[in-house]
Amino acid sequence: MAESETPKTRPRPLVRLGIFLISHSLLVSVVCCTAGVLALLLLPVLAKNTYISENALMPGSANAMLSSEDISEAHRFMNDLTGLNLKTGETGMYVFALQSAFVFSLNLNGLLLYSTAGFEHFCHETYTNMEACTLHVCCSVLYSVLLDYWITTLWVFIPGSIIAALNVQKVGWTITESSRLIARYMSDLGADVNYHKFHPQPNQFRPLHFFSNSDSRIIQENIGCSSHGVNTVGIIRAPRGDGKEAIVLVTPYNSHKIDLAEALSLAIAYSVFSLLTRVTWLAKDIIWLAADSKYGEYASVSAWLRGYQTPVFGDFEKPYSEICYESNTRHGLKESEITERKISDVFRRAGTMAAALVIKVSDGNKQADGTLSIYAEASNGQMPNLDLINIVNNLAVHRQGLQVKVEKLLSLLDSKWLRILGEVFESVGNIARSLNPQWKFGIPAADYMEGAATLASSLYYQALGVPTGSHGAFRDYQVDAITLEISPKVALNNKIRQTEFLQRGGRLIEGVIRSVNNLLEKFHQSFFLYLLTSPSKFVSVGVYMIAFALLVAPLPIVAASLYSDANKWDSSLKKHDPTSSPKSADDEHRNILRSWKWLYAAKQVFIIHSWGVLVSLLPYLICQMPNWMSKVLTWLILGSPIIDADASQSQKREWAILKSVTISAAFIGLCLMSVINFATAEIGALLLVPMCLLAHPLRLDVRAHSLKAFTRAGCNLVLGFIGFPPAAFFVLKGSFEGFESVNISDFWNWIESLWAWNSATYLYIGMVHLPCWALCIWILLHPC
Repeated sequence: MAESETPKTRPRPLVRLGIFLISHSLLVSVVCCTAGVLALLLLPVLAKNTYISENALMPGSANAMLSSEDISEAHRFMNDLTGLNLKTGETGMYVFALQSAFVFSLNLNGLLLYSTAGFEHFCHETYTNMEACTLHVCCSVLYSVLLDYWITTLWVFIPGSIIAALNVQKVGWTITESSRLIARYMSDLGADVNYHKFHPQPNQFRPLHFFSNSDSRIIQENIGCSSHGVNTVGIIRAPRGDGKEAIVLVTPYNSHKIDLAEALSLAIAYSVFSLLTRVTWLAKDIIWLAADSKYGEYASVSAWLRGYQTPVFGDFEKPYSEICYESNTRHGLKESEITERKISDVFRRAGTMAAALVIKVSDGNKQADGTLSIYAEASNGQMPNLDLINIVNNLAVHRQGLQVKVEKLLSLLDSKWLRILGEVFESVGNIARSLNPQWKFGIPAADYMEGAATLASSLYYQALGVPTGSHGAFRDYQVDAITLEISPKVALNNKIRQTEFLQRGGRLIEGVIRSVNNLLEKFHQSFFLYLLTSPSKFVSVGVYMIAFALLVAPLPIVAASLYSDANKWDSSLKKHDPTSSPKSADDEHRNILRSWKWLYAAKQVFIIHSWGVLVSLLPYLICQMPNWMSKVLTWLILGSPIIDADASQSQKREWAILKSVTISAAFIGLCLMSVINFATAEIGALLLVPMCLLAHPLRLDVRAHSLKAFTRAGCNLVLGFIGFPPAAFFVLKGSFEGFESVNISDFWNWIESLWAWNSATYLYIGMVHLPCWALCIWILLHPC
C-alpha cells in the first residue's frame, strides 16, 4: 500500500488576501489613488449640518440683558478714546517744549555731580577763562532750580496728555494715556485691574544670512525700556463661582493711536463688561484683556498668556528692576485715591480658562446685513471645539441677524472645472433621488463651489500651521478660542448707526458668554478635528480620513511587491545560470546575505533623510555663524547628498529595492504627519504618493521604445518638477492668485514664516518631503 502524502497546509485568509493584493499591486494602486482623489472631491457633498452637542450650552435660552444705559456708557467710553487722538495732536508743540526743558534741567543738575577736576576740564574745553565758565554755570544751575520749582508748582495744571508724552523721556516704563483711560473705566466698574508690561519677542531666523548681510541679533540687543508694550487687564470675580474657571475677552488696539474700529471693539467689550459686573448668574470669572498691539496682536496676547500660565515666585518685575524705572505719578488722570489703589502692577490671575473670544471690528462692507467673520485656525492645524463655533453661528444668525462668514479661496469660485464637477455631482444626486427619495446625495452646483472653496481654505490654513489671529495663542495652552470680526452694514463713522451696532455686537458677546457660563466642565462633547465647508456645515475626522487612507494604502503594497519581485528576479537568474552548481553551504550563506541586501538601500535612504534633517536645521545654523561661513556651510549641506558612484554592478541593478525602501519611508512619514497635522499630510500625499509610485529609471524607459514607457517617463519628469518644494509653491500660488503675482522671494518668506511660527509643516518639508523627492530623482537617474 502506497504511503499517503502529507496534505499541504493552506495559508490563512488574511495571508491569502495580502498575497493577492501584492500580486495585483498596479491595479490596487490605480483604484485606491482614484478613489482617494474622488473621496476628497466628495467632501463638500458629504458635509453635515453643525449641531450643538453639549445640552448645557442652551444658546439663546435667555433674553439679552444689555440695556440702553450700558450702550450709552460704552458710547461715552468710545468718545473718550477717540478724543485722545485729538488731544495728542493739539498738545504736540507743548510736549516738545516741556521735554526740552526737562532734558536741559536734568543735564545741568547732573553737572553738579562732577568732580573738581572734571569741572575744570569742562571749563577749559568750553571757555577761554575760568571766570566766564563759573558765571555761566552758576546762572545755569539757578535757572534749573527755578525751572524745576515752576514745573513742580504748576504740574497739576498740565494736561494729562502732556504728562503721558513726557513720561517717554522721564521714565523707562511708559503707560500711555489710552491704557490709563481703559484701566480707569475698568476700575470704576469695580474690577481688579493691573498693567502687564512685555517686551516684543525678536525673530532670530529672519532675515536669512545667505540672502542678506543684516544681523537679526541687533534687534535683541537694542531692546530696552522704551521697547515694550503695556496690556491692561480687568478681572470680574463671579458672585456664584469659586474662582476656578474664567472666560477671557480680548480686544487688540494700538495704544499710541486708536482708530475708530479699535475704539468700537473696545466699546463692545466695555458694554458687556459693565453688564457682567451687575448680574447674579455669573459662575465664571471674566477677564478683559485690552492687548497692546503695537508690536502685533499675537505678541501681546502670547506674552500675557505666558505670564498667566507660568508660576511666578517672588517679584514679577524683578528681571527689569535694575534697568527700568517707573514713575508712580499719575497727576493728569484726576483719579481718586480709591481708584488709584485698585490699579496695580502686580500680575493678577483668575481661574482656568474655559474659552476666549477675540473681538475685532472692520470697516463696513455695504451689504444688506452686517457680517461676522469667524477665524478659528490655530498653530499646526489645531481647531477649537466645534460647539464654540456653533454657539456663535446660532446666536449671530438667529438672534442678531448677522451674516456669518468663514475664509474661502475666492479664486476657486471662478474655476470652470470646479463648476463642471459641481454640475456632475448635482446630476448624480438628482438621479439618486429619483430612484429612492431617501437617498439625499448631491447638492446644487453653486453650493458645491462655495463648499469646495471654503474647504480648500480650511485645509490650506490648517496645513500652513500659522494662526489666523491672536486666538491661536490660547490654543497653544489647550484653551478654545476664536476671533470674531464684526463688520457693520454702514460706515463706521455713521453716528446714527453706531448705537445699533454696539447693541448687536454686545448682545452677541453676552449670549456667547452666558452659554459658556452654563458649562460645568471644559468643551469636550463636540469635534476637535474637522474641516469647515461653511459656517453651518463641517466634515468630521471619520469622513476626511477616508480620502487620506485611500491615498496612502498603495504604498506598503507596492513596497512589498517590489521587494518580492526583486527576490524572484535573483532566483530566476540563478536558476537559468548554466554554471550553477548543486546547493552547498556557501550557497546557503550567500542566500542569507542576499536576503539582507535591502540594508544597502536602507543606508542610502538614511543618508538622504539625515541630509534632510541638516537642511531643516540650516536656518538655525547659519544664524549662529558669520556671513561667509554660513554661505560655505549652506553650499556644503545642499550639495552633500552624493551617493557613491563606484557601486558594484549588482548594487546598480537594485533600484527596485531602493524604491521599495523609499516608498516605505514615505508611508511612515505621511502616517506620522497625519497624527500631528492631518491637512499637511493630505496635501503632502497628493504630491508625494504619485511621485513615489511612478518613479522608474529613465534609461529603462528610453530603451523600451514603447508608448507606455514614454508616457511614464513624461509623467515622472512632470511629477519630479512639481514635487520640488519651491516649484510646488510657485505652481500652487500661480494657480490660485495668478502667475503675474509670483515672486522668487515669496518662497523664502513663506519658509521663514513657517520657521518663526514653529510650524510642523516646516519639519515635514525638510525631513519627509524633500528627502523622498531627492530619492525619487535618484531613482529616475539610476545608472541601471
